[in-house]
Amino acid sequence: MFDNKSIIITGGTGSFGQKYTKTILERYNPKRLIILSRDELKQYEMQQIYNAPCMRYFLGDVRDGDRMMQAFKEVDYVIHAAAIKHVPAAEYNPMECIKTNIHGAENVIKAAIANKVKKVIALSTDKAANPINLYGATKLVSDKLFVAGNNIVGEGDTRFSAVRYGNVVGSRGSVVPFFQQLFSNGATALPITHPDMTRFWITLQDGVDFVLKNFERMQGGEIFVPKIPSVRITDLAEAYGPGLKHDIVGIRPGEKMHEIMCPADDSHHTIEFDDHFVITPSISFFGREHDYSISQLGEKGALVKPGFEYHSGNNHHFLSTAEIKDLDEESV
Repeated sequence: MFDNKSIIITGGTGSFGQKYTKTILERYNPKRLIILSRDELKQYEMQQIYNAPCMRYFLGDVRDGDRMMQAFKEVDYVIHAAAIKHVPAAEYNPMECIKTNIHGAENVIKAAIANKVKKVIALSTDKAANPINLYGATKLVSDKLFVAGNNIVGEGDTRFSAVRYGNVVGSRGSVVPFFQQLFSNGATALPITHPDMTRFWITLQDGVDFVLKNFERMQGGEIFVPKIPSVRITDLAEAYGPGLKHDIVGIRPGEKMHEIMCPADDSHHTIEFDDHFVITPSISFFGREHDYSISQLGEKGALVKPGFEYHSGNNHHFLSTAEIKDLDEESV
């Protein structure tokens, strides 16, 4: 569906954007693939790796509505990956987080509607479900904005959905490179926030593939959640620092013990499919009704039981230390 189409990735120089770019170039023949970000150095570095004739690099910030209007001209598909993601940084710089994650989402929606973009998928996070930190709260607002975008568009054809998943193996700012660096520098112990902490775990390629598939299956208004494994933070530390003792340093500002992707309060809106969940909109859209239990690909799902909650602590699939290592090697 991306052959001879124009695609833009906001925050495109990040880990996700670069993997998405690599995948699109390997599998499709796009008319244009636009990388939009505000960091000229990251764009320069990315251009040394990805410089296909179809590619365009746009300097710009999602906070700038006029720049979004210009960047989205004649664009068919938008992947909105730009965000301030670091939990403690968001706690200490709340207004900056709000400007990017909320006002930036609003600018993306307005520009997509004005330019008659076909489909938009915004990247969300498990931290947006029952949020206790500012980053999660801003992404929950962003999710709500993108769902409501399907109503704001009125009789237009632009459709908006979101994808929510957990921690990405080896992404910039994740704990994995941090543990690896400490181990390689000869550390005798690894800092652990809490021995009972768990997280959802997904490779960057699996995240990209999930987003690509959802462009095909989306009707507009869905929050897509993949079924993925969990990890225990102690197993993670053992995988990347075998034999090292663990120093318990305490939970950081805004952190949870376990992450949630499908809250119990949304169980009456949650449909389970073979390999994913869909959280359906709580609002109805002007002049449109969708049966979200059947995707655009013909996949069939069913409502979960009342009170169902999908979180990293009650997941039926936990990775072993060996599986964590294998997944890391596969993701390189």
